[in-house]
Amino acid sequence: MKPVDLGSGISLIDVFDLGKEKRTGTYVIHEEELTLIETSASPSIPYLLKGLEALEIDPAEIKYIIVTHIHLDHAGGAGLLLEKCPNAQIVVHPKGKRHLADPSRLIQGARAVYGEQFDELFHPILPIPEDRLIVKEDGETLQIGQHRILTFIDTPGHANHHFSIHDPSSGGMFTGDTVGVYYTELLSESLEFYLPSTSPNQFNPQAMLAAADRMESLHIDRIYFGHYGMSENPGLVFKQLRYWLPLFVETGESTITEQKNASFEEKTDAVSKALFKMVSEYLTEHHVVLSRDFRETIQLDLTVCAMGIVDYFEKRK
Repeated sequence: MKPVDLGSGISLIDVFDLGKEKRTGTYVIHEEELTLIETSASPSIPYLLKGLEALEIDPAEIKYIIVTHIHLDHAGGAGLLLEKCPNAQIVVHPKGKRHLADPSRLIQGARAVYGEQFDELFHPILPIPEDRLIVKEDGETLQIGQHRILTFIDTPGHANHHFSIHDPSSGGMFTGDTVGVYYTELLSESLEFYLPSTSPNQFNPQAMLAAADRMESLHIDRIYFGHYGMSENPGLVFKQLRYWLPLFVETGESTITEQKNASFEEKTDAVSKALFKMVSEYLTEHHVVLSRDFRETIQLDLTVCAMGIVDYFEKRK
């Protein structure tokens, strides 16, 4: 699949996270200091390199590789990619730096969740030398071109180690997962559809809504999602986040209350089913026929969302 020209000197490479098309992307900002945003997991790196080749970019030309947060589907491949990019540095949130330098806890956590699937989904996760890591605090900037300065905004809610990147040159914001997931598959069904990403283990609905308010105050024209692609309708993105997020939390809380003596896994399963029922009913009302592939995608995402919601309420106890 060829990289997509999004305008404003930005290209999008589909990096086929989990082997799925239009699941996770890497953004290329074509400036004097060539910059990538997001790497996905290590199995995505061959797709990323093919995308760079299609853009006639030598990996040695890359100066900065920015990861919005350190979840493996966004930054797991950073160490492997860095081996191909001898002149690049990784830009990361201050709370993510130590885990990229020493990914042992990331690996341990992922193995606990994914078990035997870990190697297929994420291997290898390579440590990044500290002298190749750059930390950007809230409000700090990075000049990548004569007339292009990126600003880093602390945006917790999905994760505490998450920043978003404001790019005034495009009028856009690279939001990682903070304001959710864009299901571009449904554009063919004439539906522009976004859902929050409430994955464990640092999900915080209040922080997520506050981050969205802060983004909205910047009057951006575009949102560049980690999953997947560009929206030129930020108002609708924020509206859908504010619609769905309280419903996710309320549905989770009521389901957990009904399952108060159940295990974490049983609660997660019940919440996942309740979320899927709610979302699928909404899509049916909007005349969307769920294909098998899309049903699998939504079920996977909502299972991860359910885990985060159950974890959130367990911690509140």
